[in-house]
This record gives sequence, C-alpha cells and structure tokens, in this order.
Amino acid sequence: MPGPPTVAEQTRPEQSAPDPRRAGFVLGLDVGSSVIRCHVYDRAARIRGSSAQKVKSLYPQAGWVEIDPDILWLQFVAVIKESVKAAGLEMNQIVGLGISTQRATFITWDKKTGKHFHNFISWQDLRAIELVKSWNSSLLMKLIHSSCRVLHFFTRSKRFLAASLFTFTTQHVSLRLAWILQNLAEVRKAIEEENCCFGTIDTWLLHKLTKGSEFATDFSNASTTGLFDPYEMCWSKLITSLLSIPLFLLPPVKDTSHNFGSVDEEIFGVPIPVVALVADQQSAMFGECCFQTGDVKLTMGTGTFLDINTGNNPQQSVGGFYPLIGWKIGQEVVCLAEGNAADTGTAIQWAQQLGFCCCCLFVFVFADLFTDAAETEKMARSLEDSEGVYFVPSFSGLQVFVATCRLSLVAASWDYALLWCMSFALPWLLLLRSMGSRRAGFSSCSTQAQ
Repeated sequence: MPGPPTVAEQTRPEQSAPDPRRAGFVLGLDVGSSVIRCHVYDRAARIRGSSAQKVKSLYPQAGWVEIDPDILWLQFVAVIKESVKAAGLEMNQIVGLGISTQRATFITWDKKTGKHFHNFISWQDLRAIELVKSWNSSLLMKLIHSSCRVLHFFTRSKRFLAASLFTFTTQHVSLRLAWILQNLAEVRKAIEEENCCFGTIDTWLLHKLTKGSEFATDFSNASTTGLFDPYEMCWSKLITSLLSIPLFLLPPVKDTSHNFGSVDEEIFGVPIPVVALVADQQSAMFGECCFQTGDVKLTMGTGTFLDINTGNNPQQSVGGFYPLIGWKIGQEVVCLAEGNAADTGTAIQWAQQLGFCCCCLFVFVFADLFTDAAETEKMARSLEDSEGVYFVPSFSGLQVFVATCRLSLVAASWDYALLWCMSFALPWLLLLRSMGSRRAGFSSCSTQAQ
C-alpha cells in the first residue's frame, strides 16, 4: 500500500491549463511614415489587441518634411496603452517590447536635459538637396571614386568597389545632419560642449522610454544612415571625418535582438524590457521569413522597397542597389541589397488631394476622382490604357526603379496610370527570381502608406 503523502506532495499545486491572463505577452510597435501601430501578441504569435494612429508630417517650407517629436511621443504611449486595453490585459502581463521604425528620420537633443533642438527631420526631407549635388559633383568625390576604382582593380575588394560607387542622397542622414550642424547654432554649441546626442527614431524612443539611461541603436537602423560602414560593421570614420560629424555624437550600435534596458516605471506603471530595435524594411524582411541567400521582399507602402538577402556579406551593385545590414542576432549577421522608389502611397495621396482641389475649380473635369484609395482598383480595371499621357512618380527623385507612366485628364485613366507606374516595380522582382532567388516575400502590398 502507498504510504502517506509527503509534505512536498501535499503542497504541490494541482496541474491545470495555464491561465491565459497570466501568460506573457509581447508588444510589437511600428512607427511608420504615415501610421504608428501597436499589436499585442500571445505566445502563439496571435494578435490579441491592436491600436493605430496617423503620423502627421509637417511641411514648414517647400521640400522640408518634419515630425513633431512631442506629438509622436504622446501617440507612441497612447497606442501602447490602447492596444493593451483592447487585448483585455494589464501592463504587468507584458514581458517585452520590440520597436520597428521608419529609417533615416533623425533628431538631436540636449544630453543633460533631454530637450530636442529641432523636430524630426524625415527621410523624405529635401533641405539638403544642394549639399548633395555639391558633394556628388565635387573634385574630392571624383578623387575618392577614381582612387577606389584603382584599388578595387588591384585588390578586388568589395569594400573598394562600394566606395567607388558611393554617392550621397537626400535619403541618407549624413548630409541632412551636416545641414543641421551648419545652420543651427544651438546644435553647434552643444557639440562644442559635448552635450549633444543624435539619434534616429529608435534611439530617441529608447532614450525617452528609459528616462535617458540608455543611448543605443541597432545595426539595421545604423546601416541606413549613410554614416555606417557595413563592411567594417561600425560608424564610418571616413564619412564622418569628411562631413565634420564627431563620432561621440553617434549612439553605440547593438544587436537587433538585445537587452536595451527597461521602460521607466513611471510611464506604464511597470518596467517593460525593450528587447529589440529594428528598421522597418529589415523588419518586414524578417517577418516574411526571407532567411535564405537570394530571398527577395517587396514592400509597397509610402515608398517601394525591394530587398534581397545577400547572406553574410554586403554586396554592392552597379545597378543602383546599396548594401545594408538586415539584422544581427548573436553571431548571425544577415546583409541585404536594397533599391527603392520613394513615392508609392504618397502618389496616391497626392492624386486624392489634387482631386479635391481640382474638383473645386474644374468640376467638369475632375468630378469622378476618388475619395478613398480603395476605389482606385475598380477605376483602373475599367480601362485598357491611359490614352497616351505620361506620369513620372518621382516627387523626391528617381532611385533604382525608373518608371514612366501614362497620365490622362480623365479620372479613371489617370488612376490607371498611377497604379500602372507603381506595378512597374514588380517585373524587377520577377527578373531577380529568374536569376536564381529562392523565394519572394511581399510586405504591405497596398497603395496605402504603411
């Protein structure tokens, strides 16, 4: 006969199904160019609650695009609270926070007080266009290109090939930051006193969440700034020296999956670990499971971004693709080659706004323009062509996809032209697949800016 139960057996709790309210949940938050969105995920990666708010861009001057950091912070906190509430959970059930952000949008702030010196300067901003033109046509850049071509010829080093093809663009942080240093005396003074911090949105949010105790970014975000050397996996001493940007201004670069500290208790009532920072296009690449060399992801959101997994080594292409770090997790480093066209969802939004404007002035011409982006598909399907007029979707310049699209004053054929020009990017994907890519992923494939 079995003996009496031991003390341990007497106090052992009965086995039962885990209480879903006590299980750990994680927050996934994306700060896009048009929308800030938060999802609450359970252990099976099911979405339990969500919240989203529109990101408002500011246009203080022609070509300038900014975001108010104070408003963005309030929205960031709000969507987290709203998504947790929508999931029927409490903050103490959240065990981790991962943040994906639009890339190359940056800010500078006072290291001691945390006060920002200016609004976020968006990746779409064109204020540095003259600096870009000046640098790209300068004798110094021509000397660098020719020297690196010679070095590449003798060494066959991919790093020298990349340097021989490198040009500045307005999408890079580099010359927009140089513009800030040249034009804002307050920032220059803070730098002289070593009291200035620079950060993309991820770095600034981490700083705010931890009440200034953490200052860092990850490899994916750093690699999109134009200040980072993906071959050496560090900030580029050459570029920062050329542009007189002090290295102390830039945050330490950490793994994409990393313990970035915890959210200060005063913000949500409990400390929540920040466990990942990642750039949005690289995040989409990971989310589409493009883990093998040759895998391709195409995102059509605010802009169109085509990314190719190039394995463990960065690859430079003469066709306009540029090398990026996809992510770094432990010893694993995944590199990407990316090409982009900046205007996709923005072209749809422009057409919609122009329609409203022209409807007021020329009702007989534009009366049938769409009021909702969802209407564009039906309108485009109603026609076979756009009647011979062309539209070029290049509000902020042409990148890798050079699409010329037909445009008409008839609303339906105008819409046809807009959608046709955006779909022009898709044959690039098919071409890459025919050249041996293993698989393709599609992310945010819509005409709405994501």
